[in-house]
Amino acid sequence: MEGDLIEETIDRDSQQKLYVQIHQIIKGKIEKGEWHTGKIIPSEDELCKIFDVSKATVRLAIYELVRSGYLRRQQGKGTFVTYSGSHFGITMKTRLTEDMLSKDIAVDKKILTKEMRKPSNEIRGYLGQQDEVFFVRCKAFSDNEPVYIEEFFLPLWLKQEIYDDDLCQTSIYELIQNKAIKKIFKIIQSIEVIEINQDVANELNMQIGCHALCVHSILVGLDGTTIAYIKLIGSGKKYKIQTEFEKIR
Repeated sequence: MEGDLIEETIDRDSQQKLYVQIHQIIKGKIEKGEWHTGKIIPSEDELCKIFDVSKATVRLAIYELVRSGYLRRQQGKGTFVTYSGSHFGITMKTRLTEDMLSKDIAVDKKILTKEMRKPSNEIRGYLGQQDEVFFVRCKAFSDNEPVYIEEFFLPLWLKQEIYDDDLCQTSIYELIQNKAIKKIFKIIQSIEVIEINQDVANELNMQIGCHALCVHSILVGLDGTTIAYIKLIGSGKKYKIQTEFEKIR
């Protein structure tokens, strides 16, 4: 069948790794519907011949596609397409934390902390892992007045892909969608009013025990695993919550 053919080739002169190129080619065929859900893809040996690469390179590309929810391995039978993007029905995408401030308010951010750390029990619950995480803490200012603290808790595999990017200047959502192999399928957000601790009170020039708005965002991949957890604590000054919904056709 025509859809079974792989006509695209890899570019050995490109700075992009070979397994990433193979990953993108296969992912493209799946997302375009050329390889539908339930279809068995070519074997590792066949893919090695098609792309003229080692089995290790093919396996790495397949591994990332499995992890992202595009493929499923079945022992003794092969690897099957599991992506069903065309069957999600009416889906809505939303931005919340990126629109905490009115568009006419200028905001500056700076990184306070950028390190590896052991996650707390709360963060382990959000990320579903026990290992160290990549932690970034930013502070946002408007007219030199602090307005919110934003904390990013990211798994190690994501750290490798976005470490050199400035999370204060670039949206974490865009970074993941543009640079990471594993993409965001949905974002689960919850909002609560909390009493701030001494750390946050000092950063936001507030009294300890004061109430502040806290937004929790869990970024979830297509396979249901958590890509990242983001926590934003606002001072309650100069901002309002604005949520935008857009239908994905």
